[in-house]
Amino acid sequence: MAEQKRDYYEVLGVSKGASDDELKKAYRKKAKENHPDLHPGDKEAEARFKEINEAYEVLSDKDKRARYDQFGHAGVDPNFGAGGPGGPFGGFTGDFGDLGDIFGSFFGGGFGGFGGASASARTGPQRGESLRVNLTIEFTEAAFGCEKEINLTRLETCDTCHGTGCEPGTTAEVCPDCGGSGVVRTQKRTPFGVMSTTGECSRCRGTGKIIHQPCKTCGGSGLARKQKKITVKIPAGIDDGQAISMRGQGNAGRNGGPAGDLIVNIRVRPHPVFVREGSDVIMEQSVTFDQAALGAELEIPTIDGKVKWNLPAGTQPGTTFRLRGKGIPGLHGRGRGDQFVTVKVTVPTGLTEAQKEALRAFRDAMAGKADQTAEQGEEGFFGKRRRKK
Repeated sequence: MAEQKRDYYEVLGVSKGASDDELKKAYRKKAKENHPDLHPGDKEAEARFKEINEAYEVLSDKDKRARYDQFGHAGVDPNFGAGGPGGPFGGFTGDFGDLGDIFGSFFGGGFGGFGGASASARTGPQRGESLRVNLTIEFTEAAFGCEKEINLTRLETCDTCHGTGCEPGTTAEVCPDCGGSGVVRTQKRTPFGVMSTTGECSRCRGTGKIIHQPCKTCGGSGLARKQKKITVKIPAGIDDGQAISMRGQGNAGRNGGPAGDLIVNIRVRPHPVFVREGSDVIMEQSVTFDQAALGAELEIPTIDGKVKWNLPAGTQPGTTFRLRGKGIPGLHGRGRGDQFVTVKVTVPTGLTEAQKEALRAFRDAMAGKADQTAEQGEEGFFGKRRRKK
């Protein structure tokens, strides 16, 4: 008696108008729930797994799905009910097309028979690892750029074996198990058909070769650690926390692959006078009371050196002045920032009696002026102080 098959849409739990994405999502869920590896010895799970795969194989194919929608099971398998040719999968063999991608996402790619190898051979060119180092520079070095030498330990191609990993005068043997590919494929007949599995060759550990006499210098790796002195060019305008990438200055690659990069993380020491804000420089300039009151010609420090600058008479404490073009050069020569100078008035201490008397006379003179301006509806600084007493 012919076996009665369930409707494929019912098997996957989707409607007849389900989209391709809905079909795949439903299949993933059902196949994972019923996979034999998760239910060892469960014959019912095996049967459901077979049924799920068969349903998805038909419904994921546009032409087969159209025939199935029109004629049912007879439209896709004239022998349905008898199990179909090719074993319990009704014609399913070791190659399931995109089912390999689905099972790879479930089980880490270990089901090579579902399309594609799970192990990646290490026989091709491999890029070397990138290295990171920290480099501390001075404030002005960051502003104007500089060159620094750093000592670095990195992997380079072994000078003794020239990267082959073999003792000089000897050669490596092509692995007889994988034929030099680094991977091996095994096939096994299961209740679901012929399943093929691909993995790393255990004999050569994925390298595709067997070294009988390893190089004594590098131990057969083909790479050796060496001390190198490298010149790092610091561009003008670099800031604390930024990094410089030096292509090809990292660890050497394998099998002819390129070397990795060297990433230099920049640290800038704080300056005793200047503070950086973007491309601008901020500083405080201390002046005496008489300089602030009368004005003065001062020497102001900048990152370029000292410059002469005229302090206007009557400058108030906390006033900020701009020195244009005296800031940090922009990276790649893009202009230059400014320097901002905030005036800080210092109060003298340890005055002599003569100095005190002079200040008292000055105070009294300013007080008289304050009385005069007060009558005119104006107040001066010393006038305010006098009335607060």
